[in-house]
Amino acid sequence: MNTQPVRDYLRDLQRRIVEAMQAADGTPFLTDRWVREPGGSLEGEGLTQLLEEGGLLERGGCSFSHVKGSALPPSATQDRPELAGAPFEAMGVSLVFHPRNPYVPTVHMNVRMLAAFPRDEEFVTWFGGGMDLTPYYGFEDDARHFHVTCRNALAPFGHDKFPRFKRWCDEYFFLKHRDEPRGIGGVFFDDFNELGFDASFAMTRAVGDAFTQAYLPIVQRRRDVPYGERERDFQAYRRGRYVEFNLVFDRGTLFGLQSGGRTEAILMSMPPLVRWRYNWAPEPDSPEARLYSDFMRPRDWADE
Repeated sequence: MNTQPVRDYLRDLQRRIVEAMQAADGTPFLTDRWVREPGGSLEGEGLTQLLEEGGLLERGGCSFSHVKGSALPPSATQDRPELAGAPFEAMGVSLVFHPRNPYVPTVHMNVRMLAAFPRDEEFVTWFGGGMDLTPYYGFEDDARHFHVTCRNALAPFGHDKFPRFKRWCDEYFFLKHRDEPRGIGGVFFDDFNELGFDASFAMTRAVGDAFTQAYLPIVQRRRDVPYGERERDFQAYRRGRYVEFNLVFDRGTLFGLQSGGRTEAILMSMPPLVRWRYNWAPEPDSPEARLYSDFMRPRDWADE
């Protein structure tokens, strides 16, 4: 199996996104190359690019990784138990950007390919990924733009893909112990190979390529909105939900930690400042309360 075209695309995608975000922020990303030498349960390499205390981003990271392992971890086989313990190869680009201004939403995007090599059987490949938006103060125009961009990216691959992957995103990025969504969703897919390798890869590329178009116009609209301590305080509180989801439910985080991946790169998604409160709720009719009532629920944003 030749995975070089997937690797080449992912490296180029990382480069393009980091260059675009560096231009928007005005601060260069730090670059950290790492190698996991053969001989253990996991080998491979990666490139982590991170920005902290920038002009736009308080913390943001975009990572490429390409690893091979001796046995798939449980997080990768929960829907494919027949592949449990099979040797594997995985590669992907994952990013999370946490802006300083509370009126600019946090965003996450990931595209990846995983191949498993069960003994005495044909190898199996599948793709996964998506992007989702986590605002602190909601704007209908931003939500519509993000979802319409996702819909347009998926349109060439069948009209069923966007509604299906949007619903999957709404269900996946949900904190069951809080009974609330992490944000306003976007699209999410996993274990995907139903179009065959070439078309499934093309669909994954379409999602990755749409990221800057989906996010940067929102950044430019909101980055200079004035804010104060109240907004920063609420941002820190809502970031706590982000941490809870990533550490409890996120399959990518769990896959990285369970497979023996590089912890610093895996946890680069964590926000720099977070706050928890006991049994707190925003004041009724406040902008903070409107996030819950108007945005933190499934809506067909692309059709509004």
